[in-house]
Amino acid sequence: MKPFVDLTRFINPHNVVVVGASARESSQGRRLYDNLQLHSAIPGKIYPVNPAYQDIGGKTCWPSIRDLPADEIDVALIVVNASLVLDNLRQCVERSIPFAIVMTSGFSEVGEEGRKLEGEIAALCRTTGLHVYGPNCPGFVNVRDRLGMNFSPAFKDDLNSGPIGLATQGGGLGRNLLQGLSFGDGIGLWFSAGNEVDLEIPDFIAHMANDPQIRVIALLMEGVKDGRRLTAALELARVRKKPVVVLKIGRSEAGVRAAQSHTASVAGTAAVNSAVFRQFGVIEVGDLDELLAVANLLTRTTSKSGNGLCIYTFSGGTAALAADIAGAAGLPMSTFSPATSSALKKLLPDFANIGNPVDTTADILRNRELSDECLRIVCADPAVGTVLFPIPMDYGDITEGMAKGIAEVVAETDTLIVPVWMSRRLGGGFQLMETAGLLPFLSMSDAIAALSKAISWKPQVSRSGAVADKTEKTAGGTRMVSEAETKAMLRKAGIRVPKGQVAQSVEEAVEHATQLGFPVVMKVVSAQIAHKTEAGGVRLNIASADAVHEAFAAIHESVPRYAPAAVIDGILVEKMLPQGGREVLIGVHRDMAFGLILTFGLGGIFVETIRDVAHRMIPLSQEDARELVRDIKYVEILEGVRGQPPVDFAALEALIVQISDFAWEHRETLHEMELNPVWVGATGEGAVPLDALIAFRSGQDGE
Repeated sequence: MKPFVDLTRFINPHNVVVVGASARESSQGRRLYDNLQLHSAIPGKIYPVNPAYQDIGGKTCWPSIRDLPADEIDVALIVVNASLVLDNLRQCVERSIPFAIVMTSGFSEVGEEGRKLEGEIAALCRTTGLHVYGPNCPGFVNVRDRLGMNFSPAFKDDLNSGPIGLATQGGGLGRNLLQGLSFGDGIGLWFSAGNEVDLEIPDFIAHMANDPQIRVIALLMEGVKDGRRLTAALELARVRKKPVVVLKIGRSEAGVRAAQSHTASVAGTAAVNSAVFRQFGVIEVGDLDELLAVANLLTRTTSKSGNGLCIYTFSGGTAALAADIAGAAGLPMSTFSPATSSALKKLLPDFANIGNPVDTTADILRNRELSDECLRIVCADPAVGTVLFPIPMDYGDITEGMAKGIAEVVAETDTLIVPVWMSRRLGGGFQLMETAGLLPFLSMSDAIAALSKAISWKPQVSRSGAVADKTEKTAGGTRMVSEAETKAMLRKAGIRVPKGQVAQSVEEAVEHATQLGFPVVMKVVSAQIAHKTEAGGVRLNIASADAVHEAFAAIHESVPRYAPAAVIDGILVEKMLPQGGREVLIGVHRDMAFGLILTFGLGGIFVETIRDVAHRMIPLSQEDARELVRDIKYVEILEGVRGQPPVDFAALEALIVQISDFAWEHRETLHEMELNPVWVGATGEGAVPLDALIAFRSGQDGE
């Protein structure tokens, strides 16, 4: 795996060069140069390069990078025609400039010629050590140090810094997030590297994970170029305790097409993307507003925030609505201590509701000091970690005073206070809270959805896993391995499979069945037949020698009708396992972005009917296996229904880890693997694959 790049000189350069700087007003070259020269705090020098000018704004303009003075330069910013980019990058190599930002468009996003040119840039980076950011990008913004390597005319106005690190694959939407966090905890670093020919999202995540001033990482992704590098960076963020929030575009066919045409990267399969994000502790959100809201909340949460939710308002209907939405989302409601209830009872009128939700009634609006004191009392309760404060209407001076009180209490407490401004009349109260950095929500549902994702609630609320369709198979030739050969490989790897032998004649079949002990199962052995049952190639519960004769003849009659070209290598005779076990599926496939993915779900007849599956990226730990098994929607079938005992979860989880290890050992050649059904007995009886198939990449040996 390509190591992460040290971005220190990129983030805080001393000297920079602007190739394509221009004196022409409103041009990208002029805006870029002005952002650096007029609006940035560059400690060193800014060199404009453009053979069309001798000076720009009274500063000497140089004809080329080669002609620059001998000063050490950290970053070259390039905004010239695509046909001129490669030559300028070669000049960067000559001058030992370590980083270049290519803002120019016209590369892989536009067609074959652009892809070829981009490939040459990638080759230059590989062979020289030059690191290129872009192409087809708006540049980089270091807000906290006031550094705008960016041609946006809004740079000078979007300088509210904070502990949020942002990496996007879309320039316009990134700017939207900067402007959405204009108050309070803002964005410290914003990376938006376009086509990612060299520097990629994982490099930026890794840098922000190690940056002590970044506390939260927000991602807006259109594609995944290298899933393994991405997950390595996400794991680094998890180790550094930096929460990561991601909005992944490409969850629908239309989204995938748009993402591929925009960034020319692999959008990936939505179910796999989401599963991998969960596996590495990433919070996935559904839209831009939620990305902004969750990232903001994560900067304000404390260890107390997850203790429980209190709804606090002055409207009974609003309190009921909020409680209903919070209850549907599964958020745990706080139970007040007797001291809290007693203190509220002394301050509030008799007709107020002093439970949770708290309805102070509108009477309290006449006395701001009383309102603030009630809020302080609620926040002081140890069982209250977060207070949701819905404000259903704008009452002018009254709600403005309430907003001032909320801002004051926020500054005094470690309890998270989340205001919801429900009126479309955005009066002074709203503006005051916005300026105070509280980022009031405009929708109760949005607020509760964000809280459910941003906070680890105690106790944890169980959530069923997502049901997803099977992902598309990777294109390309494969070599199928028969069931008998597959099971031999699994047995060699220490994985328990049914006792069995391959018979070439009916006499051998009778001999094998007798040795194994009746009842047995008989299956056709053919690498050309993946679905043996449909081909009539499976016979179950064979209880005698006569039944072996009948099954042998029936299989040889049925299979050639189903698949005339199939080569029958024999008949597999296996010992039948006891009745009463439940059937699951364990599969492995190669995802284009993340490599080998293990899929688990209910097996047998359930695979194609309820499609209840969950995914994890290989290799899996024991904890991954435990979580995976419980990530399916109908896990209660395995836990036992209508008097059934629970399955042998320990054996099932151990088998999943064994399959993960087997797949990882064959990761260079394995294309696909399916164990279906896997028989799982009651506790102590084990888990055994009854049917197994493997496909290796064509022409490659899986041994």
